[in-house]
Amino acid sequence: MTSKRLACALALALPLAAPGAASAQTAASVLMEQGHTLLAIDAQGTSTREPDMATFSAGVTTRGQTASAALAENAARMNKVFAALKRAGIADKDIQTRNLSINPVYSQPVRQPDGSYSDEQRRIVSYEASNQVSVRQRKLDDYGKVIDALVSTGANQVNGPEFTLSQPEAAQDEARTAAVKEARRRADLYAQAAGLHVVRILSITESGGYSPRITVTAAKRMMAEAAPSPVAAGEVDVQVNLNVRFELAP
Repeated sequence: MTSKRLACALALALPLAAPGAASAQTAASVLMEQGHTLLAIDAQGTSTREPDMATFSAGVTTRGQTASAALAENAARMNKVFAALKRAGIADKDIQTRNLSINPVYSQPVRQPDGSYSDEQRRIVSYEASNQVSVRQRKLDDYGKVIDALVSTGANQVNGPEFTLSQPEAAQDEARTAAVKEARRRADLYAQAAGLHVVRILSITESGGYSPRITVTAAKRMMAEAAPSPVAAGEVDVQVNLNVRFELAP
């Protein structure tokens, strides 16, 4: 666990409001005793894990003289892609269609000897059909073999992977704990430097969500003899950002 990119702001707390005063004071200042100091710290906690899941997209793009011809060719090849995914052990719940489109392909403008282009209206020369699916790969050791199998069965578009955690909650909680500890450490440091001490925590606010970051160091290569495509899973950093407000007193 590590904590980094920590910023803090030190501000004097407002005294308690007298009866009938405007209600513009913050909740933190109302809870604090008069003469105490408010310290706000932004802390980040990080937990590092080896990923156990990868997501990627795969699909087929085809062309035909008519829209129906392009779509029929696409469907035939895409059915082979689905079959390859099933043979690789990918469950139905881990395959989701993300895009299915048919678009006309226009002729290119004709360039004249003087460098200008002809005003002739562009015409439709063919149609392009595309079908893309998003896939969750839960057996990372098989990732290279799955990609090779998809390409060999007709997939001509593959993008990814993005390595993630299938159950990030434990890593998130570890990162939260690290962020709170770092915030408290900094609070004690600032309080001591200012001749004060920490009375209590007034509030903890979490910003952002699960944001895994791939670490290229300590990458673990997964290579299979039957699947020449190498894959480096690396590590995933799960980061949590907190704003912690402390009450300081002499």
